[in-house]
Amino acid sequence: MRADPALLPLHVEGLAFAAGGVAILQDVGFCLEAGAPTLLIGPNGAGKSTLLRLLHGLLPPTSGRITWAAPPEVARARQAMVFQRPVMLRRSTLANVAFPLKLAGMSLAERRARAFAVLAEFGLAGLADRPARRLSGGEQQRVALARAAAMAPAVLFLDEPSANLDPAATRAVEDIVAAVAARGTKVVMTTHDLGQARRLAGDILFLHRGRVIEHAPAARFFAAPAAPEAAAFLKGELI
Repeated sequence: MRADPALLPLHVEGLAFAAGGVAILQDVGFCLEAGAPTLLIGPNGAGKSTLLRLLHGLLPPTSGRITWAAPPEVARARQAMVFQRPVMLRRSTLANVAFPLKLAGMSLAERRARAFAVLAEFGLAGLADRPARRLSGGEQQRVALARAAAMAPAVLFLDEPSANLDPAATRAVEDIVAAVAARGTKVVMTTHDLGQARRLAGDILFLHRGRVIEHAPAARFFAAPAAPEAAAFLKGELI
């Protein structure tokens, strides 16, 4: 099932977020278009995860605007998010993937068929009957991605989906991310792995000290970053 990217473009203007009197994001503005994944990168504490949660509606902005191309109620229903540590329900892998389809009103036969098809597409069919909470960390993350993909969201937010995974599990996660993007879903993802950003990104949002310092096509960003902070980050001088 291909995604309908009708939520885009996404316009962000003057976005700010503060907690406990501390400014975490300040005057953030950019526009995201349909297409290849957008990767959010930057030093620790730059505000990447907070920005992702604001875009997904999990946090209310202190000020500024987030404007989707679709009405707010449609935007909420047509996006999904997968966290660094996914939550698995106390049921089988297949039932985990089918659960959001049940909430969407799909019949038992339809949701089981779609859930199994998604697991098969992502090389997880052999795990269908296994208890999801007994899977390895890498397997759980792939199941979480499959669960999100089963809903064919127009936009999928991913917060460090391969953090703390070994290289093989990381590559398996990246393969799923690429497959989801190929369906037409816009992937917006945070990562600390510059190699991963090079492999997956169509464009880069570089954050530093709560601000978007640079937004550029990935090839241009990695070849010749415009901002001095971005250049220093790529050289390993900012962490």
